[in-house]
Amino acid sequence: MIRKVLIANRGEIAVRIIRTLHEMGIAAVAVYSEADRKSLHVRLADEAYCIGPAPARESYLDIQRVLDAARKSGADAIHPGYGFLSEKSEFAEACERAGITFIGPPARAMAAMGSKTAARAKMAAAGVPITPGGDASTVEEARATAERVGYPVLIKAAMGGGGKGMRLVHNAEEMASAFERAQSEAARAFGDPTVYIEKAILRPRHVEIQVMGDRHGNMVHLFERDCSIQRRHQKVIEETPCPVATPELIRRMGEVAVKGALAVGYFSAGTFEFLLGEDGSFYFLEMNTRLQVEHPVTEWITGTDLVAEMVRVAAGEKLAWRQDELVRRGAAIECRIYAEDPIGFLPSPGKIEALRVPAGPWVRDDGGFYEGATVPSHYDPLISKVSVWGPDRKTAIGRMRRALSEYVVTGIKTNIVFHEKVLAHPSFVEGRYTTGFIDENKEALLGYSDVHEEDEATLAVAIAVAAARAERKAQRTAGQALEDRGRLSPWVEQHRARVMK
Repeated sequence: MIRKVLIANRGEIAVRIIRTLHEMGIAAVAVYSEADRKSLHVRLADEAYCIGPAPARESYLDIQRVLDAARKSGADAIHPGYGFLSEKSEFAEACERAGITFIGPPARAMAAMGSKTAARAKMAAAGVPITPGGDASTVEEARATAERVGYPVLIKAAMGGGGKGMRLVHNAEEMASAFERAQSEAARAFGDPTVYIEKAILRPRHVEIQVMGDRHGNMVHLFERDCSIQRRHQKVIEETPCPVATPELIRRMGEVAVKGALAVGYFSAGTFEFLLGEDGSFYFLEMNTRLQVEHPVTEWITGTDLVAEMVRVAAGEKLAWRQDELVRRGAAIECRIYAEDPIGFLPSPGKIEALRVPAGPWVRDDGGFYEGATVPSHYDPLISKVSVWGPDRKTAIGRMRRALSEYVVTGIKTNIVFHEKVLAHPSFVEGRYTTGFIDENKEALLGYSDVHEEDEATLAVAIAVAAARAERKAQRTAGQALEDRGRLSPWVEQHRARVMK
């Protein structure tokens, strides 16, 4: 039985996990960097431990510091959330050696699916459809593979995702420079320059299947999520059901995902990502061996709590449902609210001066900040995830538009208006969109037609400098305010003893 869980994460996902743990009667332990000392997840946890300075590599990515906090707190399990250490098989192995339950898949399955090239081979052997492509360690090999499968092709990082280390190549002349840049970016982002070549599927949709398995060999899928609304290959809006997918197509995709998961001995929550072609063909992209950011839309339509099920599975229990017991109801949409300037999609950290989150029937806000909190520049700028449910897609869209109209954040820039424009766009309303939707509609959504990569790099430097100045100013202001008050608020005083451990 699991009695105390350390959450090896921060922000909204740490808050979301803490809330489920408390509902289950399980004590929650937070870890935080020096930049997150006053964060919401720290305030809500039963205990909190500082694990290092702001840089993630010295705190949230430091396996030893996380394990030290777990030992100190007496936690018997660790939930990794998403990002940071969540897909590091060595972290799962370290937990096992320390006698701490890892609330996630087995390390061997994580390792098997961690390399995109190895995962493609394993899935092909299991009968999961994959896009044509191959490994490439040199420009010459890359060109040869591209000639074999046909241009255009994508160069992808073998050890990563999120669009980092990815380049679209239209012809042989572009290959050399694109290959070099992809390798360089992959090395910086993932510590490994290995890349591979994959046939580019034109005008695809990005559709993923949620799976859940237990330690007893049971595995189910919980239907699909359409994640095609992306900027720089990173999702910003997700919905279910997919507007263009038939029940039969989703049944086939679900069966393939379950087969792929069982082939690597998987259990816990995981997601199979596919590219869906206009002709209904689908191809394996990757498997995310963790809880997805967008899991709330699945919870909406199935009436499940995926975090609670992960905890029960980690404790050795059997799955709570069989495949034929899972029924989808209605439609759900999620919008990721970022502290960012939509022009260039660059971070906009700083102090949140005012905050009003949407509420009402069938509206959910998974937030990680509060009014007066500072969004640091060191991490992903996700503030919250707003999700809604409706009996049908039209109702869900209307409900999300209402929710976004209620959302107020001042002191920093956000992408709320951007989301409102997406949901009002005829192509989205009619469900006629692909992964190229944002790029194809920049003028309508963002007010400009194009920004070249070189211009974005220059803009990024300028905004980063401004962001750092804004954060320092916010910290000075917050410090002065505390000094002027002479004492902390009763809420902070109540939690101070455990927060400062």
